[in-house]
Amino acid sequence: MSGWTAAAAALLVCGVAPAAWGAAIGPVRRRVPAQNLVTTLLSLVMLLLAQGYGRPAYTDPALVLAVLGPAGTLLYVRLLADQLAAHPPRPRSLLAVTALSYTAVPVVVLPLCVAASPGRATVKLLVIGALLVLGSRVAARAVTAAVTSGHGRTGPAEGMADG
Repeated sequence: MSGWTAAAAALLVCGVAPAAWGAAIGPVRRRVPAQNLVTTLLSLVMLLLAQGYGRPAYTDPALVLAVLGPAGTLLYVRLLADQLAAHPPRPRSLLAVTALSYTAVPVVVLPLCVAASPGRATVKLLVIGALLVLGSRVAARAVTAAVTSGHGRTGPAEGMADG
């Protein structure tokens, strides 16, 4: 087991597992930010495994997660805006999840950039890292916006009516 795979295993056990538990169990105010954190951390695990196993193709699932993870969070925020407005996440916990994402991405991506050969692989790692940070930022802003506005308690969200 190399240091890269050990780091991936540690991130999986110490980061992804608790965040996945938070995304699966509990109130909506905890599940939505935890879902975004899970996708960010899983992307980082895939990047570490790509380096650990010497398989550059493993970076492709990380790229897909970097794009689709925040999109999934935005979808959940859109659908659950009323519940988030009624029971908002604690500002400290939302700030902690966002700060963890902002910290974890450079801590993982920058050493991978140093270890990767300069060129296309490094650019791909930097793009994935930028997408992860921007996705976390957008998701956190969407949760904050849903908390402050919601959809109103009078009916379904715009475009969500049955007829």
